[in-house]
Amino acid sequence: MSWRNLPKVELHLHLEGGAPPAFIRGVAAEKHIDISGIFDERGNYRTGTFEHFLKVYEAATSVLTTPEDYRRLTLAVLEESAAHGVVYSEAFLSPDFCGGGDVAAWRDHLAAIEDAAKEAEARMGVTLRGIVTSVRHFGPEQARLTALCAAETAGGFLTGYGLAGAETVGRPRDYAWGFDCAREAGLRLTCHAGEWGGASMVADTLRDLRPERIGHGIGAATDPALMERIAEAGVVLEVCPGSNVYLGAVPSWEKHPIEVLRAREVKVTVSTDDPPFFGTTMTREWEMLERTFGWTEDDLRALNRVALDAAFCDEATKERIAKTLEAA
Repeated sequence: MSWRNLPKVELHLHLEGGAPPAFIRGVAAEKHIDISGIFDERGNYRTGTFEHFLKVYEAATSVLTTPEDYRRLTLAVLEESAAHGVVYSEAFLSPDFCGGGDVAAWRDHLAAIEDAAKEAEARMGVTLRGIVTSVRHFGPEQARLTALCAAETAGGFLTGYGLAGAETVGRPRDYAWGFDCAREAGLRLTCHAGEWGGASMVADTLRDLRPERIGHGIGAATDPALMERIAEAGVVLEVCPGSNVYLGAVPSWEKHPIEVLRAREVKVTVSTDDPPFFGTTMTREWEMLERTFGWTEDDLRALNRVALDAAFCDEATKERIAKTLEAA
């Protein structure tokens, strides 16, 4: 069965990470910036280790310098999402890339992103909400500036705060100030953990930062007690199987622990993370779940229900999206 046109809910998507290579090449050409080294002979992003991916990602992002760039980026990313049936998406946005952590510059970038999101909703039928994300390997002090940007612009379109980047830098408690700041501002909380750092990183994140969702979280699958704790607490994992396999966090789709987590009644969702960097789409993620684990249409629709229930949006938006899912 083809899953392309069935409606989908995606919770874990980095806005810059969704940038089509052709879009980035076009912006670079307009600005006469040579970043040709990040593309392979077919025009795709070059592959490599996680560290190499971060360098390619930051090089691609470097050409995006103005609010207008981000308005165009948002439309390009949402066009790709809509083409694969995504009707609701949450994107990680970083003031570090959008103005260097300056609140005024961030406001301008955010306004452009939100304007594009409204256009995409009207024209493409995909709803977007934003999650400000600090970058772990930029350090705790920079994360404070990012959290302040989030707190100053919370509400409406911007509904969440989180932490991404290299898990090898620092421990969760080093970033607790930002989470406390965002929590006080009324933002919902998520945090990347357990993609590389194992079960201990997930456990420390839950204890020190208290998010309601965990990005990736697959390291928890090695610890039965931790999985039980996560299931009982109702913490939702934003699992990105294609990303995990591509970067080598797990050796293959067959060995991905999403089935282990689900069997332990952990709430899981499925997303693409940085789709053009990893050669995936939401359609491919669903196809691989069917092919690898025998997931049925009922299983995949259940993913949508879990994701929508965990979404960082208001109840009116959830009700509207739920009607779209039910009508399919």
